[in-house]
Amino acid sequence: MAQTDIIDEGLYSRQLYVLGHDAMQCMGKANVLISGMKGLGVEVAKNVILAGVGSVTIQDQGTTEWRDLSSQFYLEESDLGENRAICSEKHLARLNSYVRVSTHTEALNRDFLNRFQVVVLSDSPIEEQLWVGTFCHANNIKFIVADTKGLCGQLFCDFGEGFVVRDNDGEPLRSSLISNITKGNPGIVTCTDDASFGDDMHVAFSEVQGMTELNNREPVKITRIGGNTFSICDTSNFTEYKKGGVATEVKELKIYNYRPLNVALNEDLQDTDLLVPSDYGKTQKHLSLHLGFQALHEFKQKYSRLPKPRNQADAELLLGMTRKLSAAAKLDSLDEDIVRKLSLCASGDLAPINAVIGGLAAQEVMKACSGKFKPLEQWLYFDALECLPKDGDQELLTEEDCAPRNNRYDGQIAVFGSEFQEKLKKQKYFLVGAGAIGCELLKNFALIGLGAGEGGHITVTDMDSIERSNLNRQFLFRPEDIGKQKSVVAAEAVRKMNPSVNITSHQNRVCQESECIYTHQYYSSLGGVVAALDNVEARVYLDERCVQYQKPMLEGGTLGAKGSTQVVVPHLTESYGKASSSEKDAIPLCTLKHFPYHINHTLQWAREQFESLFKQSPENVNKYLSDAEFLVCTISRGDAEAVEVLEGVCRSLEEKPSDWKDCVVWARMQWENFYSNDIRQLLYCFPPDDVTSSGLPFWMGAKRCPHPLKFDPVNTTHMDFLVAAANLYGQTYGIKGSTDREDIKKILDGLCVPAFTPKLSVKVAVDDEELEESRDDKAELDELKQKLSNLQLPSQNCRMFPTEFEKDDDSNFHMDFIVAASNLRAENYDIPAADRHKSKLIAGRIIPAIATTTVAVAGLMCLELYKLVQGHRDVNLFRNAYINLAVSFYILSKPRGPGSFQVAGKEYSLWDEFLVQGREERQEEMTLEELIKHIKEIHNLTITALFYGMAVLYDAARNHADRLKQRVSELAQTVSKMEIPAHQQFLEIIPSFAEDEDCENVPPIRYLFR
Repeated sequence: MAQTDIIDEGLYSRQLYVLGHDAMQCMGKANVLISGMKGLGVEVAKNVILAGVGSVTIQDQGTTEWRDLSSQFYLEESDLGENRAICSEKHLARLNSYVRVSTHTEALNRDFLNRFQVVVLSDSPIEEQLWVGTFCHANNIKFIVADTKGLCGQLFCDFGEGFVVRDNDGEPLRSSLISNITKGNPGIVTCTDDASFGDDMHVAFSEVQGMTELNNREPVKITRIGGNTFSICDTSNFTEYKKGGVATEVKELKIYNYRPLNVALNEDLQDTDLLVPSDYGKTQKHLSLHLGFQALHEFKQKYSRLPKPRNQADAELLLGMTRKLSAAAKLDSLDEDIVRKLSLCASGDLAPINAVIGGLAAQEVMKACSGKFKPLEQWLYFDALECLPKDGDQELLTEEDCAPRNNRYDGQIAVFGSEFQEKLKKQKYFLVGAGAIGCELLKNFALIGLGAGEGGHITVTDMDSIERSNLNRQFLFRPEDIGKQKSVVAAEAVRKMNPSVNITSHQNRVCQESECIYTHQYYSSLGGVVAALDNVEARVYLDERCVQYQKPMLEGGTLGAKGSTQVVVPHLTESYGKASSSEKDAIPLCTLKHFPYHINHTLQWAREQFESLFKQSPENVNKYLSDAEFLVCTISRGDAEAVEVLEGVCRSLEEKPSDWKDCVVWARMQWENFYSNDIRQLLYCFPPDDVTSSGLPFWMGAKRCPHPLKFDPVNTTHMDFLVAAANLYGQTYGIKGSTDREDIKKILDGLCVPAFTPKLSVKVAVDDEELEESRDDKAELDELKQKLSNLQLPSQNCRMFPTEFEKDDDSNFHMDFIVAASNLRAENYDIPAADRHKSKLIAGRIIPAIATTTVAVAGLMCLELYKLVQGHRDVNLFRNAYINLAVSFYILSKPRGPGSFQVAGKEYSLWDEFLVQGREERQEEMTLEELIKHIKEIHNLTITALFYGMAVLYDAARNHADRLKQRVSELAQTVSKMEIPAHQQFLEIIPSFAEDEDCENVPPIRYLFR
């Protein structure tokens, strides 16, 4: 993408949904300098290159040391003594062929700096920061300082004076349909829904009928009143509002003025609001870190080194320097403890901290290049000092514990000591997902040495193979890896980063079907589980396994510039929890069927038509023809679902095309039904001037009055639909299609399309409740069964070929159909059309993604991993996170506890269970009677009922005395009528107790029988 307006949408597809074309083009023309190629600098460079800036120059005069290998993922032991920039260049250049990468190994000077639009300094002395910052400010060069010291990080931005931002929040434009506008000063606008318009926002009006003075005028500033109402300008002299209209947000330009570093260093001590908080429980600590980092520069100037790891004398020296700075600044109070801890770990270099600060810094580079998103103003401090061993532990770290060992973990040993390093090496962890977050996690795992020792191990599983669009943020993969399994390639990349890591790759979905692989024994051997998944259902399943096996879980996710992390600790925090219902977000069926008012509705409708016509109906035809039980099974699902399925089967068998011409004719008739006949029928039932029983217009508010379309072979969108629909239809019957539009037009020339005749008996439901009440599924089902029985099947093979929707193959007609079908329906209802890019995002259900968010989230997750491995048991030391890099918003907070419930006066949580060894030291397994007796003896609870899944194992109120002598597992198989799999070692049985039969929650009985 360098120095060109052409954007490779295949590579940048998900990032484009975050940044947009304009921002990407600006970035593609920018020259960026990144100084310092230790762990933090290379992290910034990696993410900026993946993002697609025009060119990146990496600068470093230093040579590789052992400690660099703790966090610099492109350095190897063979690079010791070699220049860091030169060693890194070849790796960085391979990340993105559109970005020019070059090196500079000399000192910085003013002539050299003048070549760049953005300059980033990492691991830079204060004297260099000050003169470079002053020069950049004077020459309108965007300037960023990024620095990490042990468990602490610092970020500073100076984008000069008059820096213009075009999109200050990164949110999609809000819009809402209007139901009323009053005449007055001010006028009051009422919308059909709450679009979350805010104070001082500007909106543009369109399609307003009556008060047309509002249409196509300059954006109007609004004041939110509440709910779905807001006030606007004086409308007293406007004409009366009749109906309709859309209010759409218009983003205003935002101007930022920055101060140079030499000014901001001291001024910000008097204005703590200019220190952007990253943890609201640490505001005063961040102010102390501001002084502590300055004192570190002074310490290094004086002693030519950083404070030694765990050296108490150096800590006191640094504290003394910080006290002087605090007194000079007249600071109210100084957090001396945080300054001491900063000193004790300042010489450390940690991959997770570099990931967090590196991700944030790279996002600021992108903002500087593009003017997209709110930039940082101006300082940010971050610390994870709660990762350190707690005061009061039996043996605190000593200077000897943290002294260099001349190995790749020296940067980490300086913070946590050698004993903890050995503990990390012995860990066994299960990573589910090797996508964007998974790649970043594996990089961190390799650098910190997780599973890199005797007895240690990492298992990574991912079913997916590598696609081109993955390369933009899944940095372990290269173009030559496309088509290979993600987990296999990622594991191999990890071995290259750290040959000592013990890692195995799987391609299994983690679900009920794979429990024969991920068994009780497997989970029991783990130190923890890490979820890097892209769907809620999989997270919920994995969370249930972690609760079941009492294992901690780290979870993270991203959505564009937003990211979140959660740490789940047995008996200490809440779990991820069950999936919440998405019904509230579902589009009502009647809206999709008859009353769309947003492009999302027409795209959802188009996607459903695709699935029904080209996937579900062909699949059901094949089942009908090959499975004698298909009809019975279908009917057993209920009349409504059976009607839907059998309608498709009948239609597909009755309308079987003989050749390509038949496919074109079918597509033309579909066009007529979708965009003309169905609309005419709707308008027959509800004419444009129709009124409700209350005397109000029927077509008002969210109900947009449609109009039928007339087919025009000259219209590109009309022909787009025909070409895509005909080809897809032909594919389902094994008929070869064509893209020759002139040939298609010739077929259409002789085609007679029947004139529309309204159906007098059709009634259109206006809401989903009425739709449900109006259906006579029983009669329709009987009619369809009769039709199928009378249908004469052709003698030749009737097998069909279902189509699985694939959004990323531009040659398969899938997105061609979706875009054309949606935009034609949008035209029916006067809804603005969507381009292919936006249509793919919505209909393809694509999650917008960007590398900067991903790397920061992975870093935050690994900081919690440090705490888990150390065995922290204080919930106040753990952090869940929510970040939004678009607006420099960072919230870290302690997790919530697991909550409790009572059974017979005793408190329990979701982590509690009644563990029963059904075979321990026994020749034969427990009987049901022995199980009931065991619970009474151990827990003093009287079992009145036992449930295994949906089956009742035992109910004291029923005549179940004959079950008491049966072995528990044998009884479970009998009553559930399901064989217990050979790999399953325990049963989860839900009890009911006489002491508290009305309790809503109860710990399960975990019954081990093998």
